[in-house]
Amino acid sequence: MRAITLAVVALSVASLAAQEKPVPKDSMRVTVSGCTRGAVFTAGPRTEDQIGRADIPEGMHLRMNGQKKVMTDIKTHEGQTVRITGLMKKGQYNQQGIPVGGGVRITPGIANGGAGTRVSAGTDAVGYIDVESWQPAAGSCTR
Repeated sequence: MRAITLAVVALSVASLAAQEKPVPKDSMRVTVSGCTRGAVFTAGPRTEDQIGRADIPEGMHLRMNGQKKVMTDIKTHEGQTVRITGLMKKGQYNQQGIPVGGGVRITPGIANGGAGTRVSAGTDAVGYIDVESWQPAAGSCTR
């Protein structure tokens, strides 16, 4: 009987450890509600109950990475509001500049840029989240 109890406790601890992996120093765990389309998540409006949201602005697009089962489950709920929890690198959601709409931001440029100088968008504007879990959320997705 004691061996069965120890086995149950060991399995419980192992399942908890698998669900909550430690957060690296350069990352943070966030929970955000929004809508998905393929592997892209669009953050919805912030609600009072979202403590772990950090400063992710409404409308920010995040490229989702995760286990195949989790991503398949999320894909089946495309068009519905979902709440995802995952890890993001610190600072990737702190966008600089002035938002003008449609995901466009105006930022200071290079003073006296010489001939042939080009400003490239790069991939800095893309946010990434390693999805650990998800759940349905209240609200609707409009496109």
